[in-house]
Amino acid sequence: MLDELRSAARKVSGAHQLRSLLIDCRRLLSERGEANSVVIARGLVARFRALPEEQQGTFFERLSRDFSPDPKAVLASAQAYASEPNAANLQRLTQLAEPPRQELLRRINRTPGGTSSIVAMRRSLLARVGKEPELGAVEADFLHLLSSWFNPGFLQLQRVDWKSPAQLLEQIIRHEAVHEIDGWNDLRRRLQPDRRCFAFFHPQLPDEPLIFVEVALLPEMPAAIAPLIDKASKPLPNNQFKVAAFYSISNCQPGLKGVSLGNFLIKRVAEELKRELPQLKTFCTLSPIPGFARWLRGGAAIEGLPKGRAERLGEARQALLDTCGGELDKLASAAALRALPAEGSAALLRLGAYYLGFHSTAAGGDPVARFHLDNGARLERLNALGDLSAKGVRQSFGLMVNYLYDLAKVESHHEKFVHAEVAQSRLLASLL
Repeated sequence: MLDELRSAARKVSGAHQLRSLLIDCRRLLSERGEANSVVIARGLVARFRALPEEQQGTFFERLSRDFSPDPKAVLASAQAYASEPNAANLQRLTQLAEPPRQELLRRINRTPGGTSSIVAMRRSLLARVGKEPELGAVEADFLHLLSSWFNPGFLQLQRVDWKSPAQLLEQIIRHEAVHEIDGWNDLRRRLQPDRRCFAFFHPQLPDEPLIFVEVALLPEMPAAIAPLIDKASKPLPNNQFKVAAFYSISNCQPGLKGVSLGNFLIKRVAEELKRELPQLKTFCTLSPIPGFARWLRGGAAIEGLPKGRAERLGEARQALLDTCGGELDKLASAAALRALPAEGSAALLRLGAYYLGFHSTAAGGDPVARFHLDNGARLERLNALGDLSAKGVRQSFGLMVNYLYDLAKVESHHEKFVHAEVAQSRLLASLL
């Protein structure tokens, strides 16, 4: 009984907070609110943060319903512009078609800490939009504004090293999403002279990295991740630096999902390294293939392949199945992959080449592949036994891939990918 009363009290309190929040939203959009926007916006943000999770969802629903354009006004304005397509009619149509919630977000952004608050609000929104498609228009408004505010022209590139503030180093450890950092000794090794770490920052979030990339400086293109993240390894002298290998890129702000940051970061870092170390001739990645094992277990189907290639793909899958008794899950261990016979290893590489060379252009293609290929990289080399960690074995049966960033050709490679063609080396093409 007591729990029921408490629950009812929370609902009543949440409903009251929601009403107050919506009143603040309308006040902020009023002429009087524009003059006093900082104070109102600060209170609005505080009210949103205090809302129970359920009421936050209701708030987004109200944003969708109550702060959208007036359909009749938009239609009338569109008809006026169609009849007389002049600048004045176009301007009026543009103003009426813009959802009032966009101006609401702009005014929230004016208050100190407003940008961070909007990023946090979008993080809450993203947790719901997949299950509530009616919130898609609200999400589009958030993404539109954040993409403008976090334009690469506003971002500041900073190198992270062992002398960086402890708070920043702690965030690097916490947000590393590709290859977990095992404490301070591990981080220290990743910041030695033969390693680099760079992060993007925004002037409105000066103490919070948005995204960071880790780089290994090496004599040759790497084939396995373990030597790169071995915290007991010895740093190489700089006269051996010929290759810069990007081996991890991690987003720190879930509320900025979908805002283009990583593609600009890699290119900026490559240019920075080239200035610092002119002897560097090769810029590449050592990347995971997180969707490969799932695709392979699902049948490795690729529609639209020429008959000959489709047959070779089927033969490779059958050869791999034959080596593991028809159970691909038997390959989900480092020992099994090391013991794989030559024909099984060759089949695995061919299947990986098909997956990256064809399936990556599809909407459901490997996310890491799509990121680098759309960014203008070339599919360069596949590496068997590249990642024998539990995660690497589970996601890709140990395969890793090198993408090559030829800075003079990234634009043409990007154009190829836009037209569903993957730029790839002769070595990879020979596997197909």
